[in-house]
Amino acid sequence: MADDQPEDGAGEGSATPKSKFKLIVAVVGVFVVLSGGAASYFLFMRPKAEEKHAEAPAPKPPVFVDVPEVLVNLSSLPGERVQYLKVKIALEVKDQPVVAQITPAMPRVQDIFQTYMRELRASDLSGSAGMFRLKEELTRRVNAAVQPAQVNAVLFKEIVVQ
Repeated sequence: MADDQPEDGAGEGSATPKSKFKLIVAVVGVFVVLSGGAASYFLFMRPKAEEKHAEAPAPKPPVFVDVPEVLVNLSSLPGERVQYLKVKIALEVKDQPVVAQITPAMPRVQDIFQTYMRELRASDLSGSAGMFRLKEELTRRVNAAVQPAQVNAVLFKEIVVQ
């Protein structure tokens, strides 16, 4: 019996670290399997978000309001050739009731466009960056003119610099 006790004591001491190691390996293995299963569910089997959006009603198409054609002479230094700018513009608005709000203010919109464009030089309109700046400035000015209503964008139908 005396011999049994040291063996049991030594056996328990060496078995405890092995059993803890096995327990840790088992827990890590279970964690890896569960996380792999969860990842595969979220990546492959979960219902797509597009299926939920298919039930939503289709957005309304925007409404466009034509602005009468604008023809202005561009600003130039004395002695330079006179250049003209001819622009056909459409305003993009959210829906039809906004058109009813903008239509009475159309003379004001035309005035704002003409006074702004008369101060431009031909170099201000060169390149896509110049056109983008013109579009943004006209959008800002038309929104100030039709204050409670909101214009989403100014769209160029035709632009001629001559």
